[in-house]
Amino acid sequence: MKCICKYLLVFALGTSLASCSDFLDMTPDEVLTLDDVFNNRIYTRNFLTHIYSWTPTEANMADSGGAWRNPYTGGCDEMEIAFGGAYSHQINNGGWNPSNIKDTQVWPESYMAIRKVNQFLENVDRCPTSDTEKNHWKGEAYFLRAWFHFLAFRAYGPIPLLDHSLDPSEDMLSIRRSPADQCAKFIAEDCMRAYELLKDRPYVDKVTSDGDLGRATSMAALGLRSRVLLYIASPLYNGNTDMASFRDVDGTPLISQTYDPEKWNEAAKAARLCLDEAAASGYVRLYERDSDPVTNYQNIFNQNWNEEILWAKNIGTYDHWENCCNPISFGCFSIINPTQEMVDAYEMADGSTPITGYTDNGLTPIINPESGYVEEGFTDTEYENRWQKGVSNMYVNREPRFYASINFAGAIWLTSRASNWTEPHTLEFWTKEEADAVAAKTGYLMKKLIYPTVIPFQSYPVQQWVYIRLGEIYLNYAEALNEYGGPTSEVYNAVNEIRNRAGLPDLPTGLSPEQMRERIKHERRIELAFEVHRFFDVRRWKDAEHTENQPVHSMNIMEGTHMQDPAYYKRVQIEERVFEAPKHYFFPVDQVEIDKRPQYLVQSPGWTTPTSGD
Repeated sequence: MKCICKYLLVFALGTSLASCSDFLDMTPDEVLTLDDVFNNRIYTRNFLTHIYSWTPTEANMADSGGAWRNPYTGGCDEMEIAFGGAYSHQINNGGWNPSNIKDTQVWPESYMAIRKVNQFLENVDRCPTSDTEKNHWKGEAYFLRAWFHFLAFRAYGPIPLLDHSLDPSEDMLSIRRSPADQCAKFIAEDCMRAYELLKDRPYVDKVTSDGDLGRATSMAALGLRSRVLLYIASPLYNGNTDMASFRDVDGTPLISQTYDPEKWNEAAKAARLCLDEAAASGYVRLYERDSDPVTNYQNIFNQNWNEEILWAKNIGTYDHWENCCNPISFGCFSIINPTQEMVDAYEMADGSTPITGYTDNGLTPIINPESGYVEEGFTDTEYENRWQKGVSNMYVNREPRFYASINFAGAIWLTSRASNWTEPHTLEFWTKEEADAVAAKTGYLMKKLIYPTVIPFQSYPVQQWVYIRLGEIYLNYAEALNEYGGPTSEVYNAVNEIRNRAGLPDLPTGLSPEQMRERIKHERRIELAFEVHRFFDVRRWKDAEHTENQPVHSMNIMEGTHMQDPAYYKRVQIEERVFEAPKHYFFPVDQVEIDKRPQYLVQSPGWTTPTSGD
């Protein structure tokens, strides 16, 4: 008889299985057997519910290690994390390696969750409940198995695939990586199993008195399937001869060496199915409740469980998240800092590109004179909910998503503690002695994803973290369709749906496939900013060796003294970043895992164990 503790003990891939004797000192009500669990409807449902707790808290971008969180947003060119303990710094400076990768917890946490899912699927038919309920639970479980395999896949590429819970009698040492194509196929098939079992339930029924808020739905399954098929069609996995040496111990290539355009077709069809099912549901669509596109975009993330969300995690009143994104003058941390490069990427209000490149190692922008963008001087105009008089011209007439996503010097934010939270607060990001100084490492704070009505240390809203939303699927569809057949009207329509919702004009007509590709890449960078996409996008595109191997910049916060001090509005380098290709395209596997089965488990390309002196 297998024993499990009341809190449902699980085991990571390759770890020793604990015996019942480990729990002999427990009292009877602290120990449940699998029979106890799956012969009781409430225990069975709780077993499944508990698996959701393994979904990472990606709202925590300032991960200090040892937690299942988010090193990705700070580990790419969109963000600088002003906390030295964040693992993203190891990624950015090249200091990550097989000995410290355990701090990310991606590998062990994924496989612990996968084991629990497989245990559930192997035992759920014993539960004394209706077939309808059991089938719905199975649908959730298949989605979760796909999800946790995907979390490992996006970091490690080819991974071991587990379709059953490992028994102590099995030869666990022989478990090895599967080729990337097989990984994507396995995940996509589990998504379709989930979709078939969940599709009879209207999407709107995800919110019920039975506590279903946050559980998997058919739309979540189709959204994940769209994403994984887009990944496997991308250059990192599709005909990538740079990974020719990445092979299993028997010589099997783990990355496809032959380009297959049909992968893009399959990705396009997967995204189209998701979009069609969203339209047919009558409930799933782009969020467009507000007349102001700034508020409209901002509220995608502030209106919990709105019509655009395919899957999200309830994170409660997560005050740490809010405090990291709010300024020091509020007693908060000012940790989550967009880079100057990210700020420069936002378009102008008319859809023109303000900055087309850089000289002097990124210090001097190449300004598009037709955009109307200028860096000198300060505006004497104002625009409610966007900018006030006196701010730098750098921040004037930018696209609406800029004002929904970036807090800049001179922006109005929340209210002022000095006035008991009743007056607007003008953000100041230069370093000075006054008590209300707001130091932010880059001169910016992230505004997107957090609530503008929070009163730090007094009131925090109930929040969610969005993993999959419909806006992504439109861009998945546009990208896959363009790569397969060029910029058809459907490609234009998909991108323009996103741009128009954001208050921007349509793309110009007559774009070549290559020009459209760059437009779609740009649109993903802006629309999906800070949502844990860019880290993996630039890798699957094989762009990371260019975008991530560059210094990042900030405003000159050490020299400015007031909002209209020109010394502040000069770019300065804050960090030189490192990216080694092909090494840094995939996470290294923890050396402990390699050492358990060196004859079967191959390390990611380019990674070796550091010596004691490294």
